Amino acid sequence: MLSYNKDLKQFSQGLRRDMTEAERLLWSKIRGKQLKGCQFHRQKIIGNYIADFYCAKASLVIELDGGQHYSTEGKMKDRERDDFMAGIGLKVLRFSDREVFENLNGVLETIWNGL
Repeated sequence: MLSYNKDLKQFSQGLRRDMTEAERLLWSKIRGKQLKGCQFHRQKIIGNYIADFYCAKASLVIELDGGQHYSTEGKMKDRERDDFMAGIGLKVLRFSDREVFENLNGVLETIWNGL
C-alpha cells in the first residue's frame, strides 16, 4: 500500500471533479479496465504528490502535461516528482495534452506497452 498525504484528499477530489479536456479524453479510454484488464485511478495521492492516473497492478503513473509543465520551475517540479515515483518503484509515462488530442492512438499504444 502506498503512503499518502491525507491533507491532499480534498484537493485531489476537486481535481477529479474539474478534469482538463485532455484528462477527460484519456480517462474515457482507460477507465473500466479497458486496457489489458488493468484498473486505473484518477488523481491518486502518492506521497506528497497527486498523480493524474495510477495503475497499481502495473506500478504505473500517467501524467498529462499542460503548458505550466514547460516552464523552468515546472520542469524542475516534474523531475522531483518523477524521481520520487521511481524511488518507490513506480514507472512514470508523461504525455503532453497536445499528444492526447493529436495522437490518442499512439498514447494508448505507449500505455499498453507499459502495462
